Amino acid sequence: MFDVDWVGLLTREVLRERTPALIAETCAWAVGLSDRPHLRSRGGLPQPSGPTLGERAAGGLPLGSDDEGRLELGDAVPGSFQDALNALTPDGCVHADRLDDEVLAPFVEATCLAAAERARSSRPRAWEELAEDVGEDGDDLAAVVRAAEWEVPLRIDAEQLVLAALGAMPLVEVETEGLPLSLVRAAEAATRAAVTAPEVPEPDDGLAGALFLARAALEDAGCTVPVPPAEADLLLAALAEAGLESGELPVVLPHLPVEEATITRIVAGLPPG
Repeated sequence: MFDVDWVGLLTREVLRERTPALIAETCAWAVGLSDRPHLRSRGGLPQPSGPTLGERAAGGLPLGSDDEGRLELGDAVPGSFQDALNALTPDGCVHADRLDDEVLAPFVEATCLAAAERARSSRPRAWEELAEDVGEDGDDLAAVVRAAEWEVPLRIDAEQLVLAALGAMPLVEVETEGLPLSLVRAAEAATRAAVTAPEVPEPDDGLAGALFLARAALEDAGCTVPVPPAEADLLLAALAEAGLESGELPVVLPHLPVEEATITRIVAGLPPG
């Protein structure tokens, strides 16, 4: 049998080696978080309270939600990055959920694959035993990692590393640290969008009013253009504030400078009907 404890040690070793990159990616992801609206749950629905997260943080006011937030993030310094992670998003989740999906999950997956490659190289016989135990081909690193379920405990470790490094820092300082890398990521996204941008059909005449409101809302929101998935919540909040109905969004969004993945994310979260 493969030494499971050794596997755990190896994955954590690789994670520690990659911690500077994890912190850098988290800071880059945080850029723009202070511009997002602060929301409160009213009648079970997140509603804008008025100021942005950054404005509340500057005033020393708490950002997180006591009712819908995560318990492990509740004891946060007001205005800190950890406090911002516990703030509500328009879909009723918290920004920590976005961090999980957009940063921690892909980063941990890449870390596990790096650990798997190292395990296969340094202990080939033990690696083959593990692959056989989980019923996967030893050459398919991703399949072995999934079957062995390495990612779940490592994601917990990754979150703890992020909170230890950044949790108590003021939100604006985390954003400042992440600005250079965020510009690189935005340029990469723009390049991808320019290469793969689909043809957008001409809007219907009856759509002109909604499209005018949507374009104005997008400009006022200050989103990155084309809007990446990380800013889907910000765009959705801006469109809702501009008065667009949920039924109009699937028709309007293809005519805006919005990445296809962002449109998919927004439409998937709309109420049925």
